[in-house]
Amino acid sequence: MKTKPFSLILGLLLLSQGLPAQQKGNSPYLQKFQEASRFYGQARMFEAAAQFRGAQEAAKNVGDWAQATYWVILAELALGDYGSAVRDMDELDRIAPKSSFARDMGYHRARAYYNQGYFEDALVYFKHYNDSIADGGNEAADRKAAAFFWMGECLYSMAHFDDAEKFYSWVIAKYPNSPKVEVSGYRIDLIKQKKIEAELLSLLRWSHEESLRTSEENQRKIRTYENTINTYQRRIAELTHGGIPAEEEAPATAVPEDDDPLRKRAINLESDVTQILEQYDQKARGGQID
Repeated sequence: MKTKPFSLILGLLLLSQGLPAQQKGNSPYLQKFQEASRFYGQARMFEAAAQFRGAQEAAKNVGDWAQATYWVILAELALGDYGSAVRDMDELDRIAPKSSFARDMGYHRARAYYNQGYFEDALVYFKHYNDSIADGGNEAADRKAAAFFWMGECLYSMAHFDDAEKFYSWVIAKYPNSPKVEVSGYRIDLIKQKKIEAELLSLLRWSHEESLRTSEENQRKIRTYENTINTYQRRIAELTHGGIPAEEEAPATAVPEDDDPLRKRAINLESDVTQILEQYDQKARGGQID
């Protein structure tokens, strides 16, 4: 499990030290909140979530309750418990809709939806989060870049690669100093690779279908040639050996035995058709029939 950025943990500890005076000392809220902060800083998220939940239950006012709930949600997100996190977000919105944590909850809700596979819903919430951030300053730029990046991720996950590429390109062009620039460039490279793979797959599919059609056509040709050869061989047998049983009446078109030119032509024809048949037979076995 990844550890949280030091600045976030330090802010959490400082926040616990900046609680109202009446909550200092042996306040149950303060004790549980500080203990949860230590667990959170050590990436012990199960213990952190439990202690923040205890601080939430011990809170004496809406502000403290909202603060503890916010950190419960972050711990749940770190644990991958997105369903519980979303339920706590709903509760936070219901009880403390104007809290200082409301804006960040829009981002965290979007991430939770994304991780649950609700990509369209996540994209909408990322947009709302982006709209809530005023332009100006590096922090605002980084927040907006993150929102646009995750909107691109939503589109990417829905296989809308062309649209996703536009969002990644926008992050690179609009927020060149953002931490999301490098990963956006990586995503663009992946999209280009996917497009190449899709083209190759399409070509292979077409080639396979064409091969099947060609194979069927070749099989048909082979059957035609075999039938033709059989007909020629019967005819040749008739021409070279008299071919007609004594008890059968010779057809009117029978070739006289003394017709030597016709007999030679039949022999040559047998050689030609046999050679053709062998050629197709060899190609069929090697899969090289044109």
